[in-house]
Amino acid sequence: MSQRRVQIVILCEDRQQEIFARSFLKKRGFTGLFRANICPKGSQAGEEYVRTHYPGEVKAYRQHKNRVSIGLVVLIDADTGTLEARLNQLASVLAQDAQEKRQSKEAIAIFVPKRNIETWIHYLQGETVNEEDAYAKFEKNEAACKTNVENLADRCYSQILPEDAPPSLQAACGELQRLLPLLQP
Repeated sequence: MSQRRVQIVILCEDRQQEIFARSFLKKRGFTGLFRANICPKGSQAGEEYVRTHYPGEVKAYRQHKNRVSIGLVVLIDADTGTLEARLNQLASVLAQDAQEKRQSKEAIAIFVPKRNIETWIHYLQGETVNEEDAYAKFEKNEAACKTNVENLADRCYSQILPEDAPPSLQAACGELQRLLPLLQP
């Protein structure tokens, strides 16, 4: 039996987040077309880019979801704020665009690393981390996270993420559940 081909749109702040998401999703069985909408380097703050493009991507998802198998994956750093505050910001920009808030059955997954995606990657590499400190970026070596991210995908799917995992990473594993129905025939 072949897997269902799914189109995934990844809206994110930078290349590191895109590689993280793509590696994670491929490991979970998403084999279709990936389209990344990444903040152009140096154009504006990454989180601002994601917030301003989120309503348009949600609108496009909603226009196509009944015709094609499609999912929207959003990555936006919490920075020094909270996961909840960032989710509320995204809900607010939908409301400002006269759109309904994200519904539980929609294949729109929002991953909000606190402080940033590097926090998660350093954790996955076996380091002790907290969600307050900024961790080193992997510039020009963004793909170095791939193996650790694939291991994370297996752990999220099996729901055996260690208790010491950053809370924002635990929340991201829960978001995966929004996308898994896309893989069912």
